[in-house]
Amino acid sequence: MVRIWFFGVLCTALFGCTDQTPNKVNDKSQGLVYCAEANPVSFNPQVTTTGSTIDIIANQLFDTLISIDPNTGEFLPELAKSWQVSADGKSFTFTLRDDVHFHDTLYFTPTRTMNADDVVFSFNRLFDVYNPYHFIGDANYPYFQSIGLDQLIRQVKKVDDYTVRFDLFNAESSFLSNIATDFAVILSKEYADQLISLERKQDFDQKPIGTGPYKYREFMRDNLIRYYRNEQYWKHPVYMKQLVYDITTNGTSRIAKMLTKECDITAHPSATQLTVLEQRKDIDVEKAANLNIGYWAFNTEKPPFNDPLVRKALAHSIDFEKIMQAVFYNNGIIARSILPPSSWAFRAQANMPSYDPQIAKAYLKQAGFEDGFTMTLWAMPVSRIYNPNARKMAELIQRDLRDIGVTARIVEYEWNTFIERVGRHEHDSVLLGWAADTPDPDNFFSPLLSCTATFSGKNPANWCNPEFDLLLTQALDTNDMEARKHYYRQAQEMVVEQLPLVPIAHGLRFQATSSDIEGVSLRPFGGISLAKARRD
Repeated sequence: MVRIWFFGVLCTALFGCTDQTPNKVNDKSQGLVYCAEANPVSFNPQVTTTGSTIDIIANQLFDTLISIDPNTGEFLPELAKSWQVSADGKSFTFTLRDDVHFHDTLYFTPTRTMNADDVVFSFNRLFDVYNPYHFIGDANYPYFQSIGLDQLIRQVKKVDDYTVRFDLFNAESSFLSNIATDFAVILSKEYADQLISLERKQDFDQKPIGTGPYKYREFMRDNLIRYYRNEQYWKHPVYMKQLVYDITTNGTSRIAKMLTKECDITAHPSATQLTVLEQRKDIDVEKAANLNIGYWAFNTEKPPFNDPLVRKALAHSIDFEKIMQAVFYNNGIIARSILPPSSWAFRAQANMPSYDPQIAKAYLKQAGFEDGFTMTLWAMPVSRIYNPNARKMAELIQRDLRDIGVTARIVEYEWNTFIERVGRHEHDSVLLGWAADTPDPDNFFSPLLSCTATFSGKNPANWCNPEFDLLLTQALDTNDMEARKHYYRQAQEMVVEQLPLVPIAHGLRFQATSSDIEGVSLRPFGGISLAKARRD
C-alpha cells in the first residue's frame, strides 16, 4: 500500500444542528463528510450490487455474521461469535452474540437485542416466497440470485434464541465466503413486524435499521445523506457523532470540495487529479491494489453479438495500451484474464485478444460483416476503480471501431437508470466492471457470467453457457484447492475463447482523506468502512 501526501482541507459544512436543515457546525469533532459519487439505489445491501451504494450503506449501517480478514483471508467472528460445520459440509451452525442492539431511531425503538429470529428472517426473505417481505420493493436480490444462494439454502432454522443452523441442499466451498460479503447483512425482524402492523412495509429498505456503527437520519436526493453515531454499537466506541455523505456526481467537483474544506474524504479521485493535489500536504492519498476487473460486455442474445467471430473482431479492434495511458494513466494493468493476478486461481491467458485491426477486419469478413455495422456502446456515468472514465474509454473504442468499419453510438444515462436498463439487457454493448466482495474466485465468475446471473438480470453479457456453469459447479463441489484451480482455469480459458466480455484492465483504487482523519483505509475487497474513523 502506497501513501502519497497532498494538500486538502476539511469542513463539516453539511452537518446539521437541527433535524430539518443541513446547517453548519463549528466543532469539527462532531463529524465527518464523505464526498460520494452517486445516490444510493437502496438502503439495504441485499437488494443491490451497485458499488457506490454498498460503500455508503453496508459497513456503516449493518453487520454480518462473519467477515474475512483482508490480510490473511481467514474468517472472523462478527455477529456470530463462533460456528461449526457438519462432517458432510451441508450444515453450518452459528452461535450468536447476546448483547447486540439494533438502532434506536426517531422511527423505531427496539425492545430486545438481536437474536436468532432476526437471522432467520434476514435470510428467509431471500428465498421464501411466503416471507412477507420477499416481494417488497424490487423483489430482487441480485448478488444472492446470481450465485444461486437462494437455491442452495434448504432452510435456516432457529435452534434456540442465540443459535441458528443453515441447512444446505449440497455442500459448497464458497458458502462461508458468501455469508461474509457486505450483502449478507442482518436485519431486524421486530422492525419488519412493526411496519407490517403500520401497513408501511415499503419503508423497510428505505428507512434502515441495522446493528452497525451508524444509524440512519435523513436522505436528500442529489444532496446529502446523514447518519448519527450508534451509541450502543457492540464492537467498539464510534468516535464521530455524525457521518454525512455529500452526493457529488462530478469528479472534479469532489476534488474542489476537498480543497475548499467541504469534504474530509472523497471517493475515487482520478489519476489526473492526483497531480493537481500533490503539492498540498494536508491530504493523504491512499493507493491500493484491489481485486477488480473492468470489461466491455456484449449482449450475446442480440445479433450480431451472438456470433463469437463478431465479438473477437471487436475485441481485436481495441488499442489497450492507449486506454491504459488515456484512461488509467498507467495506474493499473492490462487484463490477462477475467481474474486479477493476485487471485489464487489466476492464470494469464495466452490467447487474450491483442490490438490488431487487420485481424479484426478478417473476423468481420468471416462473420459476413465485411462492410461493418452500427451498434450502441453504453458508458457508465460514474468513476469506479475498474474504469475511472468510461466516457473517455468509450470515445477511444468508438474511434478504434471506426477503423474497422463499425459505427458505434455512445449511450449514457444517470447511474441508477443506467443500471436498471442494463439489467433489462437493452444495450448492444456496455463498459462496466466488478470489484470483488471476497477473495474467492467464484466471486468473479458466478455474479458476472453464470446462467443464474443472466436470469436475475445481473449478467451484462446476457450469456448462459451450461458448460461454463458446470465448471463453476465442479469447483464449488470440492474443497480441494488444486482441483478448484483446475476448474477455474478452464473457466478462464472459456471466457477468452467465447468472449462474452472483453477483460480490459485491473485498476488501482485511490482515496483522498484529510490528514487529520485516522482509522480509514482501503481494503482489497468489499466496501469501505468508516466505523473507526476519528479526527486526530
